[in-house]
Amino acid sequence: MVKYKVKLLKVAYMDIDNIYRYIANEKLDPENAKAQVDRIKEAILGLEFFPYAHQDRLIGRYSGKDYKQLLIDNYVAIFRIDETEKTVLVVTVRYLGRNI
Repeated sequence: MVKYKVKLLKVAYMDIDNIYRYIANEKLDPENAKAQVDRIKEAILGLEFFPYAHQDRLIGRYSGKDYKQLLIDNYVAIFRIDETEKTVLVVTVRYLGRNI
């Protein structure tokens, strides 16, 4: 079984931080914020196995450019697979209600 390295762009890290801040500060629910971010991180790290099993990105600015998406609750992680380096590169993590 091939194992891929999972890397996040700086923007993806910032997206996850923003998700936490929004839930903790705007929704006033820091416990839920931590739980949501933990689920997102766990799902993203799970991309190390079978990243090709996920959907191609078919809408938004990442469509038609060999990007894939991972759905996590109400969020989506958009990523590319670098087969030569055996690396999954997560470019952004966003709320599904946003047009990206």
